[in-house]
Amino acid sequence: MESFKQRVDEAVGFLRDKMVEPPEIVLVLGTGLSGLGEQIESPLVLPYGGIPNFPKATVASHAGNLIFGRLCDRPVAVLQGRFHYYEGYSARELTMPIRVLALLGAKTLIVSNSAGGLNPAFAAGTVMVVRDHLNFIPDNPLRGPNVDAWGPRFPDLSAPYDRSLIDTTLACAAREQIAQVATGVYVAIPGPSLETPAETRYLRQCGADAVGMSTVPEVIVAIHAGMRVLGLSVVANVNDPDNLKPIILEEIIEETKRAEDRLTRLLLAVLPEI
Repeated sequence: MESFKQRVDEAVGFLRDKMVEPPEIVLVLGTGLSGLGEQIESPLVLPYGGIPNFPKATVASHAGNLIFGRLCDRPVAVLQGRFHYYEGYSARELTMPIRVLALLGAKTLIVSNSAGGLNPAFAAGTVMVVRDHLNFIPDNPLRGPNVDAWGPRFPDLSAPYDRSLIDTTLACAAREQIAQVATGVYVAIPGPSLETPAETRYLRQCGADAVGMSTVPEVIVAIHAGMRVLGLSVVANVNDPDNLKPIILEEIIEETKRAEDRLTRLLLAVLPEI
């Protein structure tokens, strides 16, 4: 743990010397959702590979950049792409960027992802505002010795997704007349294999509305660091366990991109309200 803390501190020092101002808000842009990074004013673009000790992005649909700048006149840090457990990283390693940005002063995390729909009431393209989650990834980013300066040994997750941010997001969606916005429970699985019909049926019975392979470890670290969290899932397809069709990654990415404009409009409405 001491070695990991040293690596985090080195990344913090490197970024502190590079950035113009500390970020208030961190945005994590998942699969097919990196376009918002192009709207940042006065951007400082840092490829992950150039940041000391950062993991390396291996997923082709993730740009792999950290961008500092301003969005809606708010200082932000945007992660264009994330890291996943299935890439071989531990939960602690894949959440390192969130830990670093929290130590640089960020107070709010907005995390987005592309997910498979489990709720039969959803349709492809639904933007699900996450109200709770299930963690089926067999690792926890807080496992091992706790760094008390980073957060408490046993962080409370009774309300991991900030209720006021959820309400604000739903109000913005209504005001901007953004269709297909719902709330639901996200379940994180380890991947990279996709769900069988039996697994899909089980996840539904567990109470999940959408399934993906990310987000939850990042949320745990953000809560540990005292950040407020807003989660947004773009439902790329809806899984029917009784008529499960082959799931093609390229089709998921394409469907997510079709919903990107609506998600971007929603985020640009929400940011000034935070």
